[in-house]
Amino acid sequence: MHPVHVTLTSIEYVPEADSFKVFLRLYFDDFIRDCKLSGTDIIEKDFLTANAKSLSQLEDYLKGKVIIKVNNKELYGRVQNMNLADNELSINLKYGESRKPRTVTVRNLIMIGLYGDMSNMIMVKINDFEEGVKLTSDMTEQTFKIK
Repeated sequence: MHPVHVTLTSIEYVPEADSFKVFLRLYFDDFIRDCKLSGTDIIEKDFLTANAKSLSQLEDYLKGKVIIKVNNKELYGRVQNMNLADNELSINLKYGESRKPRTVTVRNLIMIGLYGDMSNMIMVKINDFEEGVKLTSDMTEQTFKIK
């Protein structure tokens, strides 16, 4: 068990690919609880080997939990890889194509129904722009205006 309920999400624009690479880290035991709360059964050993079934389950979970819109257009993420070690699940994703981002809206619903003190830390980096925010159950979304 751990004393804090937090996730970390880093969103970085890759101009040469017109896409976003996203890194997400969360506690695995919290992830299991959140999946059970939503009626999804996760087989923990599948995540130790990062097999195709676990990657698919993870992608389905994140599809409804982390929503990224660029210039008011929703992008869809694909899990590139993941690693589970010491109760921390680290995930790399690639989010769709987008040119010349002017606004980025991030909605993070990970575990907000599970813990009242949940904090989802978000960092957005696009060219020279870099800004972070803490999302909570009271504030689940933030729009970043790129200068």
